[in-house]
Amino acid sequence: MEKYSQFRDRGSGISPFIPTSTPTSTFYTLVRSAVFLFRLPIFLTYCAVYFLVLAHLPLPLAFRKLLLWGMLGISGIWWVDLQLDGVKRGSLSQQPKSRVPHPRSIIAAQFTSPVDALYLAAIFNPVFTISYPGTRKVQRISLLRAITLALSPPVSEPSSTAKLTTLRALVGQNPHRIIAVFPEMSTTNGKGIMPLSPSLCSAPTDAKIFPISMRYTPPDITTPVPGAYASFLWNLLSRPNHCIRVRIAEGITGASSALEGLVNSTAAEEASDGEHGADLTPEEKRVIDHVGEALARLAQNKRVGLSLRDKAAFIEAWNRGRK
Repeated sequence: MEKYSQFRDRGSGISPFIPTSTPTSTFYTLVRSAVFLFRLPIFLTYCAVYFLVLAHLPLPLAFRKLLLWGMLGISGIWWVDLQLDGVKRGSLSQQPKSRVPHPRSIIAAQFTSPVDALYLAAIFNPVFTISYPGTRKVQRISLLRAITLALSPPVSEPSSTAKLTTLRALVGQNPHRIIAVFPEMSTTNGKGIMPLSPSLCSAPTDAKIFPISMRYTPPDITTPVPGAYASFLWNLLSRPNHCIRVRIAEGITGASSALEGLVNSTAAEEASDGEHGADLTPEEKRVIDHVGEALARLAQNKRVGLSLRDKAAFIEAWNRGRK
C-alpha cells in the first residue's frame, strides 16, 4: 500500500482510508462460504420486510428495537462490550441515567460501518442526521439513509434540495428523542479520527454531547471505501459472530456561550452561520476539540488531519488502482 502513502497522516503515519482485511485459510473460506449462502437470503428478506413494511407502521418502540436486534442477530452480532468511560466494570447499573445518552441529548458517534447506525437505533432510537464541513446546519435522515451513508462517497456540500436545520431546532422539535450526529462526516477504517464538522456548535446550551466509539472484532466490517456493498455483506454474513466494543464518554456541554443569546432567534442563528460556516469562536473550537479528543481516547487511536477532500482524492486513486 505504499502507493497510497500520500494519504497517511503526516503527524501519526495513520492511513484511515485503507480497507481492513483479515487473513484466512482455504478451509475457513469454504466454511465462511457455506455460512454466507445460508444467511444471505434470510438477511436480505428480513431487511426488505422491515424497511419496506414494518418501518412505516406505528409499532411500539420496544417491538421496533427487538426487530432491529433481530437484524443484528442474523448478521452474527451477538456480543456487545459496553463500557462508560471512567466507570468500573460491573457498576453500570449504579450509574445515573444522565451518564448515558438520554432525551434532549446528542450522540457524536465515530463513523466506520453501516452497523454503527443500526446499533444506535437498536439501543437509543435517535434522530439521525448528516453533517457537512462548511456549515453548522445538519440534514435529518432516516435509519436506512444513515446505514447507506456509510457506503456512500463523501459529500462536501448539501444538495440544493436538502432541508437543513440545526441541532438546537431538532432538539426543540423532538424533546423526547436523542439526536445522532456523525461529526467525521464520512467513514474511516477506525484507525483515526477525522476533523469534525462545526455542526456540533449548533447544539443548545442545555444539551449534552456524548462521544461514542464503536469498534468491531474482526475489524473488516468497516467500510472506508464507498460502494463496497458486496465485500461488506461477505464480511458481515460469512463469519459466525462479531463483537462490538462500545465506549461512551461523559457528556460535554454543547453550544458555546457566545451563542446563548441566539437560542430563540432563528434568523440570527442563520446569520451566524457565515458564508462557509467554519468561523468558530474559541469556545466553539474547545467543544469540537473536546469531542475529537474524547473519540480518539475511546477508540484508542489518534486524530488525523486528513479531510473529506483527502478522502475523495484517495477514492479516486483507489478506484484507478483497482482498474
